[in-house]
Amino acid sequence: MAVLHYVAGRVAETNMNKTIAGLGEALWDCLPDGRKLGGAPANFAYHASQFGYEAYAISAVGNDVLGDQTIQEFNNKHLGYIMPQVDYPTGTVQVQLDDQGVPTYDIRQGVAWDNIPFTPEIEKIASRCVCVCFGSLAQRSPVSRATIHRFLECTPKDCLKIFDINLRQNFYTREILKESLKACDILKINDEELVTIGRLFGYAGLDIENKCWLILGKYNLKMLVLTCGTNGSYVFAPGEQSFQPTPKVVVSDTVGAGDSFTGAFAAAILAGKSIAQAHELAVKVSAYVCTQPGAMPKLPEEFITYVKK
Repeated sequence: MAVLHYVAGRVAETNMNKTIAGLGEALWDCLPDGRKLGGAPANFAYHASQFGYEAYAISAVGNDVLGDQTIQEFNNKHLGYIMPQVDYPTGTVQVQLDDQGVPTYDIRQGVAWDNIPFTPEIEKIASRCVCVCFGSLAQRSPVSRATIHRFLECTPKDCLKIFDINLRQNFYTREILKESLKACDILKINDEELVTIGRLFGYAGLDIENKCWLILGKYNLKMLVLTCGTNGSYVFAPGEQSFQPTPKVVVSDTVGAGDSFTGAFAAAILAGKSIAQAHELAVKVSAYVCTQPGAMPKLPEEFITYVKK
């Protein structure tokens, strides 16, 4: 088995050159106007890398044309990656956009990112990670689920573990969500997903804020980030709450906007910004990404310099 890897080549010469990982699916979003590289963990890693961190997308690709194109795209974006080649096709997703640019997904099964092996290269990244973002989708298969949890177990004690829940179709179970909540420090969830969690865990009678406070306390989280589309977003932390309205922008599509929010928020928190400051930046970055086609646009310099101040 070949393990394709690339060390991020544009890490800033500051105290920020620390390792961040996006762990899980790397795939091609097949949009109405063509294919674009995506997958929430890869999107997260790309946006974190723009803030000067040594960021890696960790997944798997097939020994096929799309696998080659995945690697080429990461190289073009100067994004670090660990990508074992496995005997399954590189992942694809059919994406349909509604009149507001909001996507729905048809996610192919039995693909490379369902079969991410835990390699020595992946273990090495885990051992020096200061932040890792993972979701529920790549845990639909036992192989990748085991790799994700082994990675989390191998991180340093102070590594910030973000569970960006990303519920897709029926690719999750109550047990997978419960174990992931136990393993994370920060939960990122949207309002629709919160309704699903409330139903699964018996919190259906509570309002939005009380559900968030309950989950925060029950799983001893450092933060819970709740996004509510055009109705704004919240960050809940012990003794603290932040709200930001959603900026009005001309939307190209919303693919990857949530991942850019998470990447910017994590970068700012790691750089020592307050929750309110990190939240404000994340909202601005996410809004900008909505104005651009695809999940991985280059961010304006004003966002980057804000984190480095």
